[in-house]
Amino acid sequence: MTDRATLVRTFLDRAGWAAAIRRPLAGDASFRRYERLQQGTQTAVLMDAPPPQEDVRPFLQIAGELAAGGYSAPRIFAADAEHGFLLLEDLGDDLYARLIAGGTDETPLYAAAIDFLLDLHRRPAPAGLRSYDGDLLVAESELFLDWYLPAATGRATEATLQAEYRALWRPLLPQALAAPPVLVLRDFHAENLLWLPQRDGVARVGLLDFQDAVAGHAAYDLVSLLEDARRDVPPALAEVMLQRYIAGSGKEAAAFRTAYAILGAQRNLRIVGVFTRLWKRDGKPHYQAFMPRMWRLLERDLAHPALADLRHWVDRVAPPDLRRRPLPGLAA
Repeated sequence: MTDRATLVRTFLDRAGWAAAIRRPLAGDASFRRYERLQQGTQTAVLMDAPPPQEDVRPFLQIAGELAAGGYSAPRIFAADAEHGFLLLEDLGDDLYARLIAGGTDETPLYAAAIDFLLDLHRRPAPAGLRSYDGDLLVAESELFLDWYLPAATGRATEATLQAEYRALWRPLLPQALAAPPVLVLRDFHAENLLWLPQRDGVARVGLLDFQDAVAGHAAYDLVSLLEDARRDVPPALAEVMLQRYIAGSGKEAAAFRTAYAILGAQRNLRIVGVFTRLWKRDGKPHYQAFMPRMWRLLERDLAHPALADLRHWVDRVAPPDLRRRPLPGLAA
């Protein structure tokens, strides 16, 4: 079997980038690795997404859909889907998160992101996308049962608790799905958005990490943006941006806010489970530093009246004193 280093050299040679200087870029929570390539005055980004853990074809599909809409997804210079290599346009280093940490006013950045979503959501979801339906929403949120609860309590989640949890979602799901589906990028937040002020309109928002896109409710990417797992979005700013979206979309405010809270609870329960899995299974304990924020966001969502029953259940199985403590064994 050809080793991966040889495969990547062959790919770059065929793409005309064999002589490029290669420097690693920050990765993410997946198996993907990224490198910036420099060849003379030109730069590009190499995505190394090893099969079978990763599949670059969804990225290629969504990148094509976004490019066709005039949005700033990276252009594809070369692709080897069989071996998991893509050569991408280099959109630079001006991540929203980096700019904001450096003192840039976050309000116009978030306003541009909201305007991008408004524009994107005026278009129907592309054909062939996986539907973010009730079964998938609940199944993903069950990572909370599968990973967080066992880690926090020291025992497997009982079947009765699992059944109670699923039953609590049944009356909530219709409210979170009662809208025409749109393209949901899913990881739409400050670590995956780039500021491209030299471009016009919604193209000023550079897009990364959208390979897990689905067809779902418009509120989901709003939650991803405004209830960011990795940075605190000031509540006042989040409220202004939520109002901006509702006003720009013409949606009925109360129903949209209810869907926003339901999908926020779903997403944040899932991420609490994901961050626990990243520690327990994948040896990445640094994601646990985000857990206090995740609980604050989850508690904010669960405060919505529509989620009262789910809130009582969460308070029973993971009471505040438990969720405030580090997970047992984390320091080791």
